[in-house]
Amino acid sequence: MTMISRKVLVALMQAGNGVTEDSNTSLQQFGLSVQQFNVMRILRGRKGEAASLECITNEMIHRMSNTSRLVDRLIEKRLVTRKTCENNRRKVEIFITENGLTLLEKIEPVLKATEKKLTKALSEAEKKQLFELLTKLKSKS
Repeated sequence: MTMISRKVLVALMQAGNGVTEDSNTSLQQFGLSVQQFNVMRILRGRKGEAASLECITNEMIHRMSNTSRLVDRLIEKRLVTRKTCENNRRKVEIFITENGLTLLEKIEPVLKATEKKLTKALSEAEKKQLFELLTKLKSKS
């Protein structure tokens, strides 16, 4: 690995940690972690269709083995529900609740402000270029 490659990767990890920390701070007032928010975002994107634990884990930004525990915490907060599939008793289906959708609506303006703060040093063209570069990096991993 060249020195510039190492510097790029370290800067990328530092930036990622900063984004996660600021996002966690923004979500704390709603009693959610970034990972819990990510689960809810995934479920909202399914537009009422069920998701399995495996599906959620595969779509998560921070893939982890404790997706089940994240879902359990969201169930306790009445933000998601879990039910056994009628056709396959071994399959568990997970859905976002109306409470969950309402909370996501409340979170949206707070996260938009956080995103704006985090990207204010970049022009729109730079944001687009950075997105393209990160997408290129992600596709090679």
